[in-house]
Amino acid sequence: MKLKRRNKANPEFSLAAMVDVILLLLIFFMVTSAAANQSAIDVELPKGELENPSIPNQVTVSIKEDGSYFVDDVAVKKEALESVIVEKLKNTQKPSFTIRADKNSFHKDVVFAMEIAEKHKYSIAIATTKED
Repeated sequence: MKLKRRNKANPEFSLAAMVDVILLLLIFFMVTSAAANQSAIDVELPKGELENPSIPNQVTVSIKEDGSYFVDDVAVKKEALESVIVEKLKNTQKPSFTIRADKNSFHKDVVFAMEIAEKHKYSIAIATTKED
C-alpha cells in the first residue's frame, strides 16, 4: 500500500528578502561611516579648491580660534600636545594626523602642530572646506 505525504517540504526559498536585508545593512553602514568622520569641536575651516579627501588618519588635531588644542575631541594643553600625538601614533605603520584649524586661528598655532609632524616624520593633512 502506497502512502502519500501531505506536507512535502519545499527546498526553494526566495532571495528577495535576503537582498532587502543586505541593501538595508549597506545603507546603514554608508550613513554611519560618513558620520563617524565628523568632529565635535566646532572650528570654521578655511576655504580651499578641493574638498577634503577621505584620508584615513588615525588622529585629528583641532585648533580653535583662541589657540586651544584638541586631540580627537579631547582638550590638550600646548605643552602636552607633542607627547599625546606621539603616544596615539605609536606602533602605527604609516603615522599621520589631520590638522583642523579655525580660519581665524593664529598661524603660529598651526605651525606648532606642523613642527611636531616634521620632527617625528609624520604625514599631515590640513582640513579645508570647498569654495563656493
